[in-house]
Amino acid sequence: MIYRLVKGVTAQETADGGFLVASRPLRMLRLNPSLLKLVRRMGRDWLTPASTAEMNVLETLAKRGFVERQWQSLSLSGNLPTISVIIPVKDRADDLRNCLTSLQELEYPQHKLEVVVVDDGSSDDTPRVAEELGAVLVESGQVAGGPALARNKGAAVASGEILAFIDSDCTASQQWLMELLPVFADADVAAVGGLVDGMYTESALDRYEAVMSSLNLGRREMSGGQGGDTFYLPSCNLLMRKEAFTSAGGFRSELHVGEDVDLTWRLRDAGWKIVYLPRGTVFHAHRSKLWPFMKRRFEYGTSEGMLQQLHPVRGKKMIVPPMLAAILFLLASALICQSLLPLAVAAVLLLGDTAFVTTKMRRQKLPISFVMVLLARARSVGSLGYYLGYHLLRYYLVPQLLAAIIYPPLGLLTLVMLLGAGGVDYRVRKARLTPIGFFLYYFLEQLSYGSGVFWGCVQTKSFTSYRLDVNGISQNI
Repeated sequence: MIYRLVKGVTAQETADGGFLVASRPLRMLRLNPSLLKLVRRMGRDWLTPASTAEMNVLETLAKRGFVERQWQSLSLSGNLPTISVIIPVKDRADDLRNCLTSLQELEYPQHKLEVVVVDDGSSDDTPRVAEELGAVLVESGQVAGGPALARNKGAAVASGEILAFIDSDCTASQQWLMELLPVFADADVAAVGGLVDGMYTESALDRYEAVMSSLNLGRREMSGGQGGDTFYLPSCNLLMRKEAFTSAGGFRSELHVGEDVDLTWRLRDAGWKIVYLPRGTVFHAHRSKLWPFMKRRFEYGTSEGMLQQLHPVRGKKMIVPPMLAAILFLLASALICQSLLPLAVAAVLLLGDTAFVTTKMRRQKLPISFVMVLLARARSVGSLGYYLGYHLLRYYLVPQLLAAIIYPPLGLLTLVMLLGAGGVDYRVRKARLTPIGFFLYYFLEQLSYGSGVFWGCVQTKSFTSYRLDVNGISQNI
């Protein structure tokens, strides 16, 4: 593993050490003299830690967002593990052919690669295609028993040290395995997932799904161990140690939605780590018609109630600093009441809060300007607005629309949240479609998913999916 400072992070020296300062969001970390020396060695170049102690320090800095890391590449001539690629399928002969063809082009020693296709009761040429392209064909024993059951059947006959799960409507990039395998150098890692990109770009919905699908976890590396957060890995691009899969009991075969979430959470609860890397790409043929798109989002939403019952300790968590929340509340009040008074009060609170934070930082001998802190605090208000707005749209869009009929100004607030949260996602995700098209799909996605969450809660007779754990403390400026 090698490390370097994240873009936007600088080291500022003082008489007794120094600080690491990150610009977005603005935050700082005090450095003692020995840690400052380590930071000087790193600079903007990649640094290989000279000891376990240095690696532990750099890992801590990476978790805090000040340092980025890079896994060292593997060599095709090295001691690579045996891998079993497992593909569940039903009535997707053409898709399966594309998938298997892409696996034949993988840059990986073929004698260490096994492909297992589990047929879930197909009525087309799917079994013939699997055998024709050299895959090990396994029958699930049912008709439409579901992908979880099929994957378990495949894993039962797999001989590889690593199980690589991919769906039949996906194709793999040539470097799929080689880019993800280095993570297993960490003995505590049970599973690693890679980037899920869109296979097609012809329609606007294809391009929306390419960046907004829940299968696409973004462009930032993430990891998770024991804890209560909801980070998981999708099963359409998932590599896992067979021993970890077996010890966890595999997928819950009764689950037809959310089975990957459940398994990766159980692995974390058992003390394993899971990692996501924004590479090792798999291309997915997303649903490109409007109704199937909405239906799938609805189905994803229904899984929340069931997952909450299986994993009651895992819930939605949000940091809501009291001062920033008060400013945001005043801004919303100004919009709803159509009055400038709350806006003026919010401005006064923001300026007062900025003065307080600036004074506090200068007492610690950190040279920083009032304007820099003001911009950082304003961005923090905006970030809080995004997360709260997205949550309200995701889970409460239907009640908001009904309330807007009774009191129209609430409709204006909902529109602002939609434009605000959607605008951030449009810019960050770099969606290649018009703003109008993006916001239409964005609205329909929230509407469909939120409706699914409600229906799932009705089915499980529990509404704990709506619980939000709020923490009022933040380490950011």
